[in-house]
Amino acid sequence: MRDDTPVLPGTARALLTRVAEIQVAARAPSLVAGVVRDGALVWSGGWGTVPGPVEDTQYRIGSITKTLTAVVVLQAVRDGLLDLGDTIADALGEPIGAYGDRTLRQLLSHTSGMQSEPAGEWWERTDGGSFAELVAANPGAGAVFPAGQQYHYTNLGFALLGEAAARARDTDWWSLVRSAVLEPLGMTRTSYGPEAPHATGASVHPYTSEQVAEPATDTGAMAPAGQVWSTVTDLGRYAAFLVAGHPDVLDGSWLELASHSLGATRASGLASAHGLGLALVAGGSGMLRGHTGSMPGFQAACFVDAPRRTGAVVLAGSTTGVPAGGLAADLLELVHAHEPTLPAPWRAPDEVPALVREVVGVWHWGNTPYVFRVEGSTCDQVVVRRGDAVAHRFALRGGPGEERLVGTGGYHDGETLEVHRRRDGSVSHLVVATFVYTRVPYDPEVPVPGGHPTTGT
Repeated sequence: MRDDTPVLPGTARALLTRVAEIQVAARAPSLVAGVVRDGALVWSGGWGTVPGPVEDTQYRIGSITKTLTAVVVLQAVRDGLLDLGDTIADALGEPIGAYGDRTLRQLLSHTSGMQSEPAGEWWERTDGGSFAELVAANPGAGAVFPAGQQYHYTNLGFALLGEAAARARDTDWWSLVRSAVLEPLGMTRTSYGPEAPHATGASVHPYTSEQVAEPATDTGAMAPAGQVWSTVTDLGRYAAFLVAGHPDVLDGSWLELASHSLGATRASGLASAHGLGLALVAGGSGMLRGHTGSMPGFQAACFVDAPRRTGAVVLAGSTTGVPAGGLAADLLELVHAHEPTLPAPWRAPDEVPALVREVVGVWHWGNTPYVFRVEGSTCDQVVVRRGDAVAHRFALRGGPGEERLVGTGGYHDGETLEVHRRRDGSVSHLVVATFVYTRVPYDPEVPVPGGHPTTGT
């Protein structure tokens, strides 16, 4: 069941008020935003001087571009053209100096140790050159950390990733993004350069508040890191994709893979991290995924709360001052506070697979009882609770005759639940990575690690 109706008037007023407050406080010439629920744009609004319709005016999205680059890299991995463990030199098919041994996984998660910016003038404010020129100017002497040691944001790394994905398909980066992501998602107003109506990037004088125009550059080989322009409507479609995936782009399992935390810093604590091209921040139902973006004259954010099936996009015509990521999180919280996400209706499951039917019920790890049960309408999922708390989750994997239950959450995540049977075929006990589960505490008929305890009197 979907809830993609427009938000209620009171909710709309609260959302617009928050956008207006930020526009005024940040002295942003213009600020537009949108909220997505169940795959549809259910609210949009703007404040300031927006040169066209709020939903259709282009702004530069900066580093949200990196998520488009990550998507085409993951598509190549899915299709067997690349592997996350490949070095960037192997993926490009050419030596590129000291950075050649960095892996695609490290580059996507910003754990490669590479410098943050390419050598030369500030790439965001100057027209860029060719990929060969970029590689020649950045042979690896600028590395700041050993590969894999820690998170360090690198724009240069995404220029390499974009070229690797393009070469894997024998095309150029922008043609690949357009055909593999934008067209399937219907993002017709997302472009390499500005197309009217579009905002003019600006900064604001700190003391006189005069507006100063910023350049709209063609960043050349650095384009995969931050070149793209888009609108509230198009980023709303992209947010819907980030929530649940799309059959013609990447399915939801790849977005879940990209949402595992791989890189963070001590300074951020547990507040934020980075996955495979996606920024991860604490918020909403637990974690938001997406990205912020900035280029001279522009700031942007696109974040989604996948469990709540909601997303928010923010686009500003201002170099600094707009807390775009924080505003996106605020909009998501406002929507949830006024109109909480409706849960999927409960329905009796279809025919329960035989293996699932055999393992449901009470099992004991030593003297501790756990309840294995089907919850919701998905009959190939088993939830394991200790008391009221969820301890583990398992899902059925494999085809007919090869079914097995594999952990999808909790301590047993990724481990296989081994079903041990008696000679008559009935289930005797369960084993997961040396953890033995029995129908009665310390079942005397089942071997347990360390032997059976004796009961004192």
